[in-house]
Amino acid sequence: QSTVCEKIMELLGQNEVEQRQRKVLILSQDSFYKVLTAEQQAKALKGQYNFDHPDAFDNDLMHSTLKNIVEGKTVEVPTYDFVTHSRLAETTVVYPADVVLFEGILVFYNQDIRDMFHLRLFVDTDSDVRLSRRVLRDMKRGRDLEQILTQYTTFVKPAFEEFCLPTKKYADVIIPRGVDNMVAINLIVQHIQDILNGDICKWQRGALNGHGRTYKRPFPEQAESGVLAAGKRSHLESSSRPH
Repeated sequence: QSTVCEKIMELLGQNEVEQRQRKVLILSQDSFYKVLTAEQQAKALKGQYNFDHPDAFDNDLMHSTLKNIVEGKTVEVPTYDFVTHSRLAETTVVYPADVVLFEGILVFYNQDIRDMFHLRLFVDTDSDVRLSRRVLRDMKRGRDLEQILTQYTTFVKPAFEEFCLPTKKYADVIIPRGVDNMVAINLIVQHIQDILNGDICKWQRGALNGHGRTYKRPFPEQAESGVLAAGKRSHLESSSRPH
């Protein structure tokens, strides 16, 4: 889902805009991992901590941060170090934007957070692709292959099936094949452009426009993502990315 969000930003030309002036921004659920105890951190360094469980996230902080974003406030988002499995003292300042893409593996799991989104996208990617991307990413973080595969079979895959996949039912739009599905991505990009141009002034969950045409239909398969809006301010959320 992060790849899909980055592609959307690229097609909108927002990657070339200075951070403070962006009308569209990406916010990751990964920023809201809980601060670990010494015992939990020791387990994490051995690949024995489940980062894909709903309890791994600071949902209260996530909810309050999103609420402030919806209200058009400038917020400070935690910075998480995936090498040391710790929350850094430094924070990232996020300025108000018209559209926010909020992506993560369990963004639809908590109802209070799920209900904040005006459009929910579930990005579906083949399990082999998810595994290969995870291996490449975690090896860049200095982890050995055996630990990566053990963590995947012990925590990631079971958690995906138990916690992430069932939230697919909450999606308004399903995007199969992830970033390879340019038809679906272009439709989402056009929808965001309509918001930015003021063509869609009032959000109603499940509606594409004021003529009652439903937005809830599958684009040719499966992962997770969504949209949040306040007035003209909107937030897209994405999910199904392992830690």
